Amino acid sequence: MIREIRTEKIIQAVRDLCIEANTDIGEDLLKAYEEGMNAEESPIGKEIFQQMLENARVAREKKLALCQDTGLVVVFADMGQDVHVTGGDFYAAIHEGVRRGYLEGYFRSSVVEPITRKVSGDNSPAIIHVTIVPGSRLLLNVIPKGFGGENFSKVVLFPPSVGMSGVMDFIIETIRNAGSSPCPPIIVGVGIGGTMEKAAIMAKRTLFRPLGSSHPDPVVAGLERTLLDEINKLGIGPQGLGGKVTALDVHIETFPTHIASIPVAVNIQCNSHRHKEVIL
Repeated sequence: MIREIRTEKIIQAVRDLCIEANTDIGEDLLKAYEEGMNAEESPIGKEIFQQMLENARVAREKKLALCQDTGLVVVFADMGQDVHVTGGDFYAAIHEGVRRGYLEGYFRSSVVEPITRKVSGDNSPAIIHVTIVPGSRLLLNVIPKGFGGENFSKVVLFPPSVGMSGVMDFIIETIRNAGSSPCPPIIVGVGIGGTMEKAAIMAKRTLFRPLGSSHPDPVVAGLERTLLDEINKLGIGPQGLGGKVTALDVHIETFPTHIASIPVAVNIQCNSHRHKEVIL
C-alpha cells in the first residue's frame, strides 16, 4: 500500500534535526569522550577531553552551537519504495528544512557559491543522497559536516597490485598528513571498492554508524581495529598536542569493484561529531 508523506512534515523534521544535531551530541560520542579521557596519558590531552565534555554539556543545556563551524548539511535519505511524497518537491523540502533550522537555531551560515564566494545566508542548499529501499518509511539522517575534517579527506584509485597493505598505508598516511588540522580526536570513515564516487559516499555514510560498533564482516572488523591502533600510535593526540588518542573510531564499508582498480576514500570527521536521524 502506498503511504503519503507531506513535504511540510519533511521540512519540519529536517529543521528539527539541524537544530538537534548542532546542539546535542549523541550518547555514543559522550561515552567515547569519557573512554578517551580515561585512556589518554597526556595531562593536556585529558584536560582537552574534559573541556569537550563541558562544551557538550553547555551546548545541550543552553541550545548553543557545539562548534563555530556549523558545517555544510549532508542528508542521507532512505526512501521506502511505497512512499509517495505529496505537497511539493522532495529535494526543495529538505533545503527548506535546512534553511529554517539554521535561521531559527541562530547558527552560522557557512555555505557559499564556489566561484563568487557569495554566502547563501541560510546554510542551504544541502547535499542529498537518496536510496530507494523496501517498505513505506522515510529515514532521514542529517550530518552538519564541518570542513576541518572534510578538507583533509582523500579519494584515490589504486591499481590492484598495491594490495590491502598499500591501502592501509594510504589511510594511515592520510591521517598523519592531516595532523592537528581536523581537530582530533577524529572519527575516520573509509569506503573501499565500487567507483570513485561510490567509495566517497560509503566513507561518509559510515560516519553514521554508532561509535564502538564493529562491521559485521569479521575481516573488515579486523581492519577497523588494526587501523584504529595504528592511527593512535601516530602520537597526534587530542587537538594535535600529543597523546595516545588521535582517533575515537574507524568505520569501513566495502562494495564490489572492477578487476583493474581498488577505489579508496577516507572521510575525516572532527571531534564535534554531530548527526541525528528520524524515521517518518
